[in-house]
Amino acid sequence: MAALRRWLFAGLLVLAPLAITLWVLQWIVGTLDQTLLILPEAWQPQRLTGYRIPGLGVLLALAILLLVGAITSNFIGRKLVDWGDAILKRIPVVRSIYSSVKQVSDTLFSPSGNAFRTAVLLEWPRQGVWTIGLITGAPGGDVINHLREDFVSVYVPTTPNPTGGYFVMLRRSDCIELKMSVDEALRYVISMGVVVPSAPVLPNSR
Repeated sequence: MAALRRWLFAGLLVLAPLAITLWVLQWIVGTLDQTLLILPEAWQPQRLTGYRIPGLGVLLALAILLLVGAITSNFIGRKLVDWGDAILKRIPVVRSIYSSVKQVSDTLFSPSGNAFRTAVLLEWPRQGVWTIGLITGAPGGDVINHLREDFVSVYVPTTPNPTGGYFVMLRRSDCIELKMSVDEALRYVISMGVVVPSAPVLPNSR
């Protein structure tokens, strides 16, 4: 029985990551394949070939992203984007949703932004208990009028789902910057501490 149990866990360790990876890829491909619905019915690949070809939606989505990126990279394209932004910001309800989403996306995906670039060690949720957080920026608005010291905005991801978490503002002196990438920090959190990042090599340890 001990051998059977050992073989069972060994099989799970091999097949579980593979099965989850295939499931995630299937979900991504299936979601992006919905992009084909924007094509006219006469141009639908399933109608032309007589059967469904998985993955064509992924290629179409990539082509659209590249096309939009190429168009908006020049002066005329940026003017068109600004014109579209101005129109959307004049529409009630749409204005508030679009503005919020755009601010978040500009912060996250801007090459010059600092959001989610640094992993830190902090005491959370109480003194003596430590966890990992990601610096998202600095407090702003009226908040800075009430925080007299140097504070940073930190996102504390939860385990095993890092998309749910807590937003806190902490003194910079209370955050210990870690010598690990954000990807390593997220893997550490998602794995509940099982996947340990490699320790950095200190200069005096050589």
